[in-house]
Amino acid sequence: MAEEKRRRSPKRAGKRKRAQRRRGKVIAIVIAAVLLLGIAGLGVRIVYERFIAPSVVTYIVEYMDEIRAAAAENGLEPAYVAAVVMAESSYRPDAVSSANAQGLMQLLPSTAEWIAGKFDETYTEGALFDPETNLRYGCWYLGWLMRRYDGDMRCASSAYHAGQGTVDGWLQNPDYSSDGKTLSVIPFDSTRTYVERVLKYYEKYEVVYANS
Repeated sequence: MAEEKRRRSPKRAGKRKRAQRRRGKVIAIVIAAVLLLGIAGLGVRIVYERFIAPSVVTYIVEYMDEIRAAAAENGLEPAYVAAVVMAESSYRPDAVSSANAQGLMQLLPSTAEWIAGKFDETYTEGALFDPETNLRYGCWYLGWLMRRYDGDMRCASSAYHAGQGTVDGWLQNPDYSSDGKTLSVIPFDSTRTYVERVLKYYEKYEVVYANS
């Protein structure tokens, strides 16, 4: 019996090896398929993120009459105002930031009080939640910034986000401005991202307002 087992064992060993090789091939094929699917999926994701997603953006079109009126009063393009509103509040008149900036154009009550004085008005609490008032005050401030920075949209948008004192400091720094009038570098990540968004929205709203 022992001799018979010894005689059969090489065959069994050969069968086991062949079975292992078959299992190994199956596993290799499965792994290759998974990898190919993963690469294909990654490729689809890259194509989506690079070429499709950037164009899939909802551009809200509201308060067009109010925006046009407030923009015209302050020498602004309505598309620029619309872009700022989109970047600031996504057109939510009841929006309130963590810093207590309020309404469509996200003005601070202290800024609104200062602007109200320019209109010989008294600022009342909650006035910034009225879309017309918010746009009137916000456009006045944005127009003031555009005049302060000679119509430079990057500087005005940066100042709207980070404050004119901050932008004035950047303009005096040769690392950020080569001529003291324009910004070659926006050092704050949040402000740089904000300005990029505003300019991107502006291009889209130019088309919207030109065809409305």
